[in-house]
Amino acid sequence: MLHFSRLKIAGIALVLFLGFLFSLPNFLSESTRASMPEILPTSTLNLGLDLQGGSHLLLSVDMQAVQNERLDGLLGDVRLALRGAGIGYTGLGRVSNGVSVTLRDSSQSQAAKKALEDLAQPVEALVFGSFSNAVDLDVVQNGDLGFTLTLTEEAILARNTRTLQQSIEIIRRRIDELGTTEPTIQRQGDTRILVQVPGLDDPQRLKALLGQTAKMNFHLVDQNASPYDVMGGKRAPAGARLVYTDTEPAVPYLIRRRAMVSGERLVDASIGFDPQTNAPEVNFRFDSVGGKKFGEVTKANIGRPFAIVLDDKIISAPVIQSAILGGAGRITGNFSVQEANDLAILLRAGALPAPMNILEERTVGPGLGADSVAAGRIALIVGFVAVIGFMVLSYNLFGLFANIALIINMVLIMAVLSGLQATLTLPGIAGIVLTVGMAVDANVLIFERIREELRANKAPITAIDVGYSRALGTILDANVTTLLAAIILFQLGSGPIRGFAVTLAIGIVTSVFTAFTLTRFFISLWVRAKGRPAQLPL
Repeated sequence: MLHFSRLKIAGIALVLFLGFLFSLPNFLSESTRASMPEILPTSTLNLGLDLQGGSHLLLSVDMQAVQNERLDGLLGDVRLALRGAGIGYTGLGRVSNGVSVTLRDSSQSQAAKKALEDLAQPVEALVFGSFSNAVDLDVVQNGDLGFTLTLTEEAILARNTRTLQQSIEIIRRRIDELGTTEPTIQRQGDTRILVQVPGLDDPQRLKALLGQTAKMNFHLVDQNASPYDVMGGKRAPAGARLVYTDTEPAVPYLIRRRAMVSGERLVDASIGFDPQTNAPEVNFRFDSVGGKKFGEVTKANIGRPFAIVLDDKIISAPVIQSAILGGAGRITGNFSVQEANDLAILLRAGALPAPMNILEERTVGPGLGADSVAAGRIALIVGFVAVIGFMVLSYNLFGLFANIALIINMVLIMAVLSGLQATLTLPGIAGIVLTVGMAVDANVLIFERIREELRANKAPITAIDVGYSRALGTILDANVTTLLAAIILFQLGSGPIRGFAVTLAIGIVTSVFTAFTLTRFFISLWVRAKGRPAQLPL
């Protein structure tokens, strides 16, 4: 057990070198790290929300809006299906979780039932498997003339799950555009999303970015009637609706209900500046299909205004001066630089599938985070000093070897956290403090085994070999079970719990290495220097 080949020694040296190399940036200033060669690691520990402050939001996805959108689409599907089959109907409208329709002629009930049943589609079961036998619609005939189409529970669940997953992805894109590091975006329950952004000192901006659905469409302005007359009670022209600008005071416009181009065709958006006024603007670009359609519509409507509608608010209503070809355009308005940049972020990230409601808002100040860091540092130092003192008093020189390995263990933990860009939270510090105790536990087991062998009149070198051999199984059993617990905490936990699990898991791996390998290497060097010692400093 005390023999180390050159290959093992080289491996130990490599681990120690990489550990000190990856932990070094944490002790350097930002300017020093910036001047370091690119080949060297410059990543440092990321501090969580509870350590450096930031913004905390709990969002709720409006699933009712998603269901209403599906039912509105179902109304159109029923209308087209019956008309396509030449079936007369009346009383088409919404009911709870579905749509009802009444036929004009009972002799067409069988044909109507088949046309309506053809609207049902298999449900993509995101929680049960790739696909299931369930369909998204139940078609029930009421008497000879009535039919009711109801959304199934499987369809509602699958759609809600898909909406939540899509919302999380779009929220992640928007936050990544802010340049923040290690945001926490997690699902909570069936309709809620937890968002924590460490280091963000402008929570209102975060709320503005996440609170907008960002559904943008381009509509032609209807000039057949005055919007002010419609405001006064006059009926709007067929196919038109009243929409207001997002300015103060709000200006009314009549726009065509059907969008000339959907914002889903946008592929890029960026901030720009007007070459004449230097005012901020947003430059956008469509995909090939959207660009072609936008060019055709603008070519056919030169001299006519069109409205750019974002979340049912008009942000700009320019007049088409010429055909806008090439799939690119710009949005002008009374924007500040930040407003233009945020709008570009929203358009690049894509629209949320459903509106978001802010249920909980909390801001953690940097002062509170600094207090937490200071408290954690004190706890770590006190625990560290107590352990070091105990090991030296109990095991003399071998205790000193264990303490040196413990210090190296802390360095390795810091190096791994920095290399993985993991986030250190206050519970994570608690995990490190726990690791300090676990790191010496293995050494205590080994040293006590060696003492037992010495009391059995074994030679010192033999006692060391037997002590390490017999302690190995106990050390592995104890640490593997703890590692399994850490993995379960990481998989099932969230936020702070996962931070604790990460540091605990890393600490277990590094502790086994430093306790069983590194301390044994130090003892082997001492034995080699002493020759064959008659007594052990234990």
